[in-house]
Amino acid sequence: MSDLPDATRQGAKPLGRLEAAEVTRPSRWHAAWDSDLSYNFRRSPVAMVAAAVTLLLVLSAVFAPLIAPTNPFDPASLNLMNGFSQPGVANQFTGDTFLMGTDDQGRDVFSTILYGMRISLFVGVMAVLLAMVLGISLGLIAGYVGGLTDAVIMRVADVQLTFPSILVALLIFGIARGVIPIEYRDQMAIWVLILAIGLSDWVQFARVVRGATLVERGKEYVQAARLIGRGSGAIMVRHILPNVLSPVLVIATISLALAIIAEATLSFLGVGAPPTQPSLGTLIRIGQDFLFSGEWWILFFPACTLLALALSVNLLGDWLRDALNPKLND
Repeated sequence: MSDLPDATRQGAKPLGRLEAAEVTRPSRWHAAWDSDLSYNFRRSPVAMVAAAVTLLLVLSAVFAPLIAPTNPFDPASLNLMNGFSQPGVANQFTGDTFLMGTDDQGRDVFSTILYGMRISLFVGVMAVLLAMVLGISLGLIAGYVGGLTDAVIMRVADVQLTFPSILVALLIFGIARGVIPIEYRDQMAIWVLILAIGLSDWVQFARVVRGATLVERGKEYVQAARLIGRGSGAIMVRHILPNVLSPVLVIATISLALAIIAEATLSFLGVGAPPTQPSLGTLIRIGQDFLFSGEWWILFFPACTLLALALSVNLLGDWLRDALNPKLND
């Protein structure tokens, strides 16, 4: 009897199978760490570097008011005597030194990049969310309902695909700017930009979701939901939608990089963010005016930041696409 455990000697009940399973069940953190997605991420140096760069840039933009030496959106903090200061060189008039130099208005380029990234990321994320909501909704309806509804939605998508997305965004931006009164145009410029980019990128979400919905709607769980009296809307949202989200997440990641580039393109063309709230594209447009006069840093640093942000997000999207593809993981 002395060799028996204390719990058995005291008459305690041994653990059942379910209780033993609960004791040995790993935590959510351990389950996430041991998942296939986490394993593929740890095996990809490119994905880890891209994630680190993306996280660094996003955190820098979020905490820009704490990191930036000055607020470039506050005219009271600007000194025109600091204009065109070279990177790391003291200004000959004020003696101030700036890490990445200043632009023509005396704004610290490093501070404008941090604040400009906030606008670029905000526009990109909101535009992708708008495109996702619109594309997923139309794709679910087209794939589940079918018939004339499917034909109309897909023909509209095909027509939009015949035009470059940047031209569609320019058209939508121009129409919206024409409707908005002049005194509110600068205030609404960011939201008009989000609307223009979002409406120009919904097609790819709709086509992917429609194709996945056509596959899912014939499966047994959808038929069972119909038999118990579930409505079409509940079936699409609660049953089909969770099973078609994997490719949507991949497209959303890649679309974020494209949306940031689209915002920079529109702002570079002068139809994006206003000069009082410059995004990365606006900073590049301003720097391009002074490139050939020797003030290269006004263009160089914002362009490098935009390149690093778009490239890192795009590389993350490529890795996520490969990681979620079961054919590549066999």
